[in-house]
Amino acid sequence: MKIQNVHDKFFKETFSKLEVAKDFINNYLPEGIRNIIDINTLHPLKDTFIDKELNEVFSDLLFGVNINNRPGYLYFLFEHKSFTSKNIAFQLLKYMVEIWEDKIENEQIDELPIIIPLVIYHGKNKWNIRSTLGEMIAGYETIPEDVKEFIPNYKYLLYDVSRYQDEDIKGAAQLKILLTIFRDIFIKDKEGLQETITLAAKYLRELESRQTGVEYFETFLRYVFYAGKSFNEEDLQKITEEIERIYPEGSELIMTTAERLIREGMEKGIKEGIEEGIKKGRSEEKIETLTKTAIRLLTKKFGSLPLEIKSKIQNLDSDTLEVLIDDIFVYESLDDLNKFLK
Repeated sequence: MKIQNVHDKFFKETFSKLEVAKDFINNYLPEGIRNIIDINTLHPLKDTFIDKELNEVFSDLLFGVNINNRPGYLYFLFEHKSFTSKNIAFQLLKYMVEIWEDKIENEQIDELPIIIPLVIYHGKNKWNIRSTLGEMIAGYETIPEDVKEFIPNYKYLLYDVSRYQDEDIKGAAQLKILLTIFRDIFIKDKEGLQETITLAAKYLRELESRQTGVEYFETFLRYVFYAGKSFNEEDLQKITEEIERIYPEGSELIMTTAERLIREGMEKGIKEGIEEGIKKGRSEEKIETLTKTAIRLLTKKFGSLPLEIKSKIQNLDSDTLEVLIDDIFVYESLDDLNKFLK
């Protein structure tokens, strides 16, 4: 299982359930928006609009719902990387345009439906940018108000779960577990994550169905196991004993789940040992892919790149290349790009 897909899998497995999505809407959307949404018409759609270059750091879910007595959409963008995206408003705008284009082409309409964009972020760094498109437009704040009406701007709803305290996390069990674990997965050490798992087990007791509780226990424990710190057999034994104490209703099935994860972990360790010899090669392959992507996108934006700039890009490490690609639309000129490369 690729690490970048673990976040996506946990998010979609939980959030694609209507009861969880409705729970989020009822507890987190502003009252003014809730008042014009007919929650009973909410239904998930299978469309995804994430670019191939960005599917390692973003996931998305699209829901159809009546908004203000007309068909509309709620578009959830989930960011699962440890640093914030400066160009998120632009990315969202692209995805919303794609949704509108799809409606126009397939239904031959000349009216656009309402799309309410929402961003859920759980990175290590707290979100430190404003949630509008205007902030990406150079000099937007200094433009006279009577001119701003000619310039596109919009705001998205932001949910930075890294800032949430336990008391801020509302809703039913599955939603609270999802947000609690997303909050902690990047910022807590192994011992801290064990406490998070214990808290999640307490939430499980709120579920009416024992079977549902046990199934979701496996879902969230598997996520923590693969996306968080490396748990060994002793760690999982402690977790199992604590959960048995807190949630005895499903102790037998939980033991089976924990044992399976222990076995998978041992197999994973063996596999990683075998793959260690080719790790360097894979790292070089990743850098090569990122380098090609960066040069291709920059060439599309600025035209043919000077050899000096290409050379600098080819000498970047993978983390810097990811930042460069993520902020591709922030650079207004080759001078801006050169400043970054220095």
